[in-house]
Amino acid sequence: MLVNNMKTFSLSRHSRLFSVPDNNNTEYLFVSSGDTPYQEEPYRAESYAIVYIKEGGVKLNAGLVSTDVIAPSIITLGPSVIRYFSKSSEHLKMDVIFFKDTFLLEHHADLFFLAKYDFFENSDLHVLPLQESNLIKFSKIFELIQLTQSTANYRQGEIIRNYIFALIYEVDAYRRQHNLDAPSRLKEHPLLTKFKLLLSSSYMYERKLEYYAEHLHLTPKSLSAAIKKYSGRSAGKWIDDSIILEAKVLLQNKSLTVSQVSGMLNFSDQSVFGKFFRAGTGMSPVEYRKKFN
Repeated sequence: MLVNNMKTFSLSRHSRLFSVPDNNNTEYLFVSSGDTPYQEEPYRAESYAIVYIKEGGVKLNAGLVSTDVIAPSIITLGPSVIRYFSKSSEHLKMDVIFFKDTFLLEHHADLFFLAKYDFFENSDLHVLPLQESNLIKFSKIFELIQLTQSTANYRQGEIIRNYIFALIYEVDAYRRQHNLDAPSRLKEHPLLTKFKLLLSSSYMYERKLEYYAEHLHLTPKSLSAAIKKYSGRSAGKWIDDSIILEAKVLLQNKSLTVSQVSGMLNFSDQSVFGKFFRAGTGMSPVEYRKKFN
């Protein structure tokens, strides 16, 4: 993937979206919001995010997984995750801490620390419903972040960094304590898991069903039928939807021509890409791009 060409939401963009000052901070941003804007077009962010849904709810679309998130819950998102949000309740209150890995790991010996926690990247693990026993603990940490953010402090960055570490450890401990990772993995058929992993690493350059079937040692027909049975969506639809989602993110980057987007997604030419995109969205790539003028 040509990551440098991926459209991402910067911390400044998030501060404008939520109408909060970023104080010229390029490393982290705290948001406490009761009037939340809904970003209904897919995007990536340059930062990690830990979200505390305090009241109400929101529909989170992460990759190809859609989840109704009801308070109280924690959402964890890594930069590579394509996400968008839509309204699911009239009343929503949440706190969010956005942070870059360079900020969190500035003095940390393990530069791969965040990679150990797959709840930032695995679409099945982004949402953590909270029970009453641990709700107070998460609530207090976010309150402390807000207090630190609003009070001038010589050690402000260091203090917030350690609160973020505390949140990550608490999410991990909560999942392990309640064995929350196991159910999602156990209920999903191993073939579907393997297919999704292969798809996530291959869709940018390969959209033929035969490719996936060969790597999973099945015929295309058998693979498609099995994935349909285990997920409700055919293998071909999974492939097409992944490419469409990526195309939407790339098309929001005005520095890329439609032809360049077509090439990045390994289409033979722009017209083939245009027909594919229209079939999946009902509009041409140019028409989709005009939505952001």
